[in-house]
Amino acid sequence: REVSILEIAIFSILAVLIGLSIGALGGYFGRGLLQKKSYAAAQSEAAQILEDVADERRAIIIEGKEEALKFRTDAEAEIRERRSEVQRTEQRIANRQENVERRATNLERRERKLSDKEKTMKQEHKQQQDAMRSEQLTKLEEIGQLSMSDARNELMYSAEQEIEHDLAIRYRDFEEQARAEANEKARNILALAIHRFAADVVSEATVTTVQLPSDDMKGRLIGREGRNIRAIEKATGVDLIIDDTPEAVTLSCFDPVRREIARLAVTNLVSDGRIHPARIEEMVGRSEKEVSELIWKSGEEAALEVGVRGLHPDIVRLLGRLKYRYSYGENVLQHSIEVAHLSSMIASEVGANVKVAMAGGLLHDLGKALSHEVEGPHAEIGADIASKHSVAKAVCTCIAEHHDDVMSSTEAFIVSAADAISAARPGSRRDTAENYIKRLQAWKKSGAHLTAWRSATLFRRAAKCA
Repeated sequence: REVSILEIAIFSILAVLIGLSIGALGGYFGRGLLQKKSYAAAQSEAAQILEDVADERRAIIIEGKEEALKFRTDAEAEIRERRSEVQRTEQRIANRQENVERRATNLERRERKLSDKEKTMKQEHKQQQDAMRSEQLTKLEEIGQLSMSDARNELMYSAEQEIEHDLAIRYRDFEEQARAEANEKARNILALAIHRFAADVVSEATVTTVQLPSDDMKGRLIGREGRNIRAIEKATGVDLIIDDTPEAVTLSCFDPVRREIARLAVTNLVSDGRIHPARIEEMVGRSEKEVSELIWKSGEEAALEVGVRGLHPDIVRLLGRLKYRYSYGENVLQHSIEVAHLSSMIASEVGANVKVAMAGGLLHDLGKALSHEVEGPHAEIGADIASKHSVAKAVCTCIAEHHDDVMSSTEAFIVSAADAISAARPGSRRDTAENYIKRLQAWKKSGAHLTAWRSATLFRRAAKCA
């Protein structure tokens, strides 16, 4: 019984499962049929839509063709109308051109007739003038008892005399005017150059004096049996003069560079206090090196200040030696710099070569650096040295001719004029107020008794020098 209930349950379940399977299969096949029907309906609808679109497209194309045909017809009609209008315009222009040409032909014909008449009238008038002129000349010859050629010659001679007289007067006036203008312009140029260059007055004593702390130092400088003074004079080539001047010794030598070396050596020996021949040689060697460096530096600074480039080192050293050279109390290096500046200013005013004039002014007294060693005028010495060291020929000419009466170039004349201006400038070769006052103080310190009015007078003179 229990088995029958179980079987019934199993059969029931199987029946249910079979029913479900059959239902599922029926639903699947039914759904497929429905999809096929809907797909067929969609295809028919799409075909209908495509057919409608094709009909609409054909209608649009037909309409466009009709509009294009209409536009073309209108355009062709307009073109034909404009072409006919252009043809009518061209016809009018051709007619007008024909009329203009006809009028021009008529005008040319009239102009030729007028020209022929004018020529005929001119010929007749000229014939009448010639006849009247010959008649008048005949009457004038009868009245003046002169032929035409004689009258012409007399008239020309009189005109030549008057013209020569007028030309002579004008030439003299022009010459005087040109001379006056040249003098005035030269004065203006020189005044302008002097005004633009205002240099300090440099004036020093030509004798070098070394101050001593006491008179006992003189004996130490002389040394035992004069060995120290002999060593100083031998090492420096300078005469050491020791006299009764209180607390001072004098150095004497024609060579300013040697004198400067001796001054530095003696000053250093006095400051050091150890004075013996070995120390003297050491100090002199040190002073020579120091002065050599100062000479090079001074020459280089002078060339840079003036603006002259490319000088040979030997020329720069000789230029620096001029720092220790004085002419009539005037420092030669400062004078050369001043002449270079004045030459450049004058050259720029008159339109000469500024660089040549500037270099010639800077080197014009170069020979004075060796005038104690080489015989001859310093101008020739300087020109020879400059030529040997590849200085430009025009500059060498300025150096050689700056003291001549006749110059071969404008720049040489400018350098000569600048040299004269620098030398003649007030104060260039006169003692300075500072040195004047120093001498007064030295006199006062030495024990000289000056009265009150004498002191006032001397100090007024010092102020006047300033």
